[in-house]
Amino acid sequence: MKPKLVLGLSGGVDSAVAARLLLEQGFQVSCVYLDNGVSDPGPARATAGELGLPLDVIDIRPALEALVCRPFAEAYLAGRTPNPCVLCNPSVKFAALLAVADELHAPFVATGHYARVERSGSRALLKKGMPANDQSYMLARLPQSILQRVIFPLGDYEKSAVRELAAGSGLSVADKPDSMEICFIPDNDYAAWLEGRGCALPPGDFVSPDGTVLGRHKGIHRYTLGQGKGLGVSGPHRYFVSRLDPETNTITLSDGSDLGRRTIFCTDPNWIAVDGLDAPMEVTARFRHSKDETACVIHPADGGVRVEAETPVRAPTPGQLAVFYDGDTVLGSAWIA
Repeated sequence: MKPKLVLGLSGGVDSAVAARLLLEQGFQVSCVYLDNGVSDPGPARATAGELGLPLDVIDIRPALEALVCRPFAEAYLAGRTPNPCVLCNPSVKFAALLAVADELHAPFVATGHYARVERSGSRALLKKGMPANDQSYMLARLPQSILQRVIFPLGDYEKSAVRELAAGSGLSVADKPDSMEICFIPDNDYAAWLEGRGCALPPGDFVSPDGTVLGRHKGIHRYTLGQGKGLGVSGPHRYFVSRLDPETNTITLSDGSDLGRRTIFCTDPNWIAVDGLDAPMEVTARFRHSKDETACVIHPADGGVRVEAETPVRAPTPGQLAVFYDGDTVLGSAWIA
């Protein structure tokens, strides 16, 4: 029998199959549902019952508010576009799972993420999952202290294979649709969520790069860098958001030709596969949650990272994460400034 392990059971197909695989591998699995006050724990309870596993429901609302929701709102008010899942993983989700694991004297925690962890000497390496559904980007803020204790059972699986395993195991969530929304904004209307918190910014002017007023926007919190839809402005060409300025409450629109950047500055790096960056390094990088990678050279810069991209990166967005790779290995990450 393998050691005790605490699994984050969300009520979806991924964590359900992760539980099944961990049982087959001989782990003593205890399940935890992280209650954000919005989602329904019913499917997680059903899965735990089907697998004969204990399930605890943990209230994460105070931590989620302080460490994710509030910074999420503040970032939008500052003209940035935050990624709440990247914030949540180290500070709330895995922290809560590890707290339960410590209470149960369990050395490991697990989730249904599509990524891998490999040990190299005393270091835990974060690796990509299968190409179709790799989630290493979302996990690139996890420090060594967490990665040393994490198991990702689905790292070698495609999503289609996971659904087949779920169906073959008779799990009731086998055909449950994937959730693509922010967990605390289930309808994905983040602007309405911000406005409901009293965090809306007032309408203002759309302006051209030379300052000519082109129209009115509905509040800076409703727009993001590079956006080309829903602007409601007509002219001699299609318009794209090229600058958000909360101080003047203006949004600059352009034809999009000024959105490419080859030099990108990033802050607060989290190094995983290396101790730090003390010399230029050739990497590939993702600048948003997508499969697109760009060849870059990263340089140390005042405690942060200066990225020199081989080809221009379209609209690298403040508040999003830059993740640096060496092949399948996540070297580290830093916030786009």
